[in-house]
Amino acid sequence: MPFVNYKLPEASLSTAQKADLIHKTTDLLVGYFGEVARPTTMVLVEEIKDGGYGRADEVFILPEEYRAKD
Repeated sequence: MPFVNYKLPEASLSTAQKADLIHKTTDLLVGYFGEVARPTTMVLVEEIKDGGYGRADEVFILPEEYRAKD
């Protein structure tokens, strides 16, 4: 069973964008493993809350202008 785990800043993608990411990821893996992989492919999109990780030695907060609007 192929398994992909995305970790993204909370609210960086809309619900529709997450669905598209899951669909395209599944299609990518099917391209490598064949259609037999589609029913068992797992794509997990984890949203990390602001302050839950760092970048360039600083705690990361997603700027408002980059937040998805559902």
